[in-house]
Amino acid sequence: MPIYKQIDNKLVPIKEKKVELEKTLQSLVEANLSEVFGLSFVATEFFLNNLRIDTLAFDEEAKAFVVIEYKRDKNFSVIDQGYAYLALLLNNKADFVLEYNEKTKKNLKKDDIDWSQSRVIFIAQSFTKYQQEAIGFQDLPIELWEVKKYDENLVSFNQVRASEKSESIRTVTKNKDIERVSREIKQYSIEDHIRPNWTKAKELFDEFSQRVLEIDPQIKIKPVKYYIGFNIGNKNLVTVQIRKLKLLLSLLRVKPEDLKDPEKRVRYSENSYKYYNVHISEFDIKDEDDIDYAMSLVKQVYKSFTG
Repeated sequence: MPIYKQIDNKLVPIKEKKVELEKTLQSLVEANLSEVFGLSFVATEFFLNNLRIDTLAFDEEAKAFVVIEYKRDKNFSVIDQGYAYLALLLNNKADFVLEYNEKTKKNLKKDDIDWSQSRVIFIAQSFTKYQQEAIGFQDLPIELWEVKKYDENLVSFNQVRASEKSESIRTVTKNKDIERVSREIKQYSIEDHIRPNWTKAKELFDEFSQRVLEIDPQIKIKPVKYYIGFNIGNKNLVTVQIRKLKLLLSLLRVKPEDLKDPEKRVRYSENSYKYYNVHISEFDIKDEDDIDYAMSLVKQVYKSFTG
């Protein structure tokens, strides 16, 4: 879809420009990983076992590694290459942890990483129809992102999604890398977080999630291993952990003193900044009345995030 610039009451199309060399695009992405993808930079041109990873990143919230590759040539298989990188990651966990610790001056251990949330991101100016449909499997830990550049220094990043999700890739392949990776990497659903007899918690979550999604159509639900995230552009606003009789709401990038909390019910998550690199405040939702109070907090976080 064209992008226009409004001059008085007239729309003037902004001309799209060709994306420069891969290295130029790579430098742009690495300098803006947090802004575009909500990730932390680890390393560039990371070589291991005769494979080169363009950009190695880390998802501080999910505690998982992310491999980013930049493509100009359209003649490549996103499935084969994506799973080759994931197999490299899972077969050499200690090397990746060592690289992270050396580059970030931190001290993570293998058990601190949620390897089940590892993923690969391919970035290109465009993808073929075949490549777009190739990611139409359920539980596929591979993302395609198109980058466009325009006159007046405008840049856009848009995630490419398949027209529909078919069956699991595990059921249609005999590839050893895919079988190995699929045993360890998992795409989670809301249902994974709710046990069959947690009726009250499910009702609370259904009501809460509906009201959060009404705040902004950009907000998406993203379940991972330990929580259900509500995010905009790959950055979580808030997360929810479902318990038998309540919801534990985490408000990201805020301290209790940053919020209007007249009943003083918000508490700070100790060591959250040290472990997740963001401040986290918490609130319990135990009944429907708590949802109203929670929504006042969520809207404050949303306003801070988008403001």
